[in-house]
Amino acid sequence: MAFSPDGRTLATVGSDATVQLWDVATGWTRATLTGHTDSVWSVAFSPDGRTLATASNDSTIRLWDVATGKTRTTLTHPTGTAVSVAFSPDGRTLATTTDPGHTVRLRYAATGKKRPSLSAGVTAAVVSGAFSPDGRTLATGG
Repeated sequence: MAFSPDGRTLATVGSDATVQLWDVATGWTRATLTGHTDSVWSVAFSPDGRTLATASNDSTIRLWDVATGKTRTTLTHPTGTAVSVAFSPDGRTLATTTDPGHTVRLRYAATGKKRPSLSAGVTAAVVSGAFSPDGRTLATGG
């Protein structure tokens, strides 16, 4: 789950292949986002709060328009299940990780186009990633 940058919306994901957007003040569901075909593992808001990224067991990453609830872009992660997503602090880069695949993919957040990939240096799945506050370091866990 993830809070929006303004703290007004909470996004949750789960095994039903949906993403729920909740109004934090009221506890009511604002929207249910559909499009994934299998469990959704991870969710992240862009720093400006206008884009939501999700990673799914269906090997896709979706970028959603938060205001409309519509998918902007669907990206395929060819090396396995997409398990985590993280935006850089400036919102220009999206990092995704996989199981299996031992890969961290960097993409331009606005277009989804690939940037150079990183070898995670582990022999197991890469299941999480997080940028440092200055955006210069990406930590991964596997």
